[in-house]
Amino acid sequence: MAGEVVVDALPYFDQGYDDPGVKEAAIALVEEETRRYRPTKNYLDYLPIPIYHAFETEIIKNEMERVQARLPMEMMSMKRYELPVPPAGKMTDVTAWQECVDNSQAQLEHQSLRILNLELMSEYGASAWRSYNTVLTSMIDQAQKHLQELRKKIQEINWQRKTEQTQSGEKLRDLETSWVGLVSKNYEIERACAEIEKEIADEEQKQARKGRKRPHDDS
Repeated sequence: MAGEVVVDALPYFDQGYDDPGVKEAAIALVEEETRRYRPTKNYLDYLPIPIYHAFETEIIKNEMERVQARLPMEMMSMKRYELPVPPAGKMTDVTAWQECVDNSQAQLEHQSLRILNLELMSEYGASAWRSYNTVLTSMIDQAQKHLQELRKKIQEINWQRKTEQTQSGEKLRDLETSWVGLVSKNYEIERACAEIEKEIADEEQKQARKGRKRPHDDS
């Protein structure tokens, strides 16, 4: 039993699936049921309400709006790498020159950090990458092992289903053979009973005729 549906198919035992028209008839039944089927409940009730914008940052949101509006992508700004001098009207302004010097020092510090990061990557990057690859390989091995276990379980279930269906099919075939035999015997018994009843009726008719003839013979 599957809910209120009686599963009476034994695909590992039944024959005739390859007969002409069988596949088409099965597909037609499925399509017909699909057209008239109306779900009585929401099969996603056990899942939490989806939050589609959970990982949507402001940058992603703006980018999606730009793509939807079919606007061109903004070019990367190189202004942060520029070292401008004070404008013409402030060439003698100490404050303006101080801002330029601060900007130059910030740019120099940024480039120094980039060089430091490159040196660290040159020294430790290969080892870190190998370590990452080792972890990734271990994860792949675990996933492959889990996949093999699932495939093994599926195979075991299929073998179990095949064994159970084969045994059930053989039992059904024996029961069908027994049923056919019993029906045949019942038919033979009914036919014999009918013949006996006919013989009894014939004999009764003969006896009745003899009884009617005796008084006439005595006279």
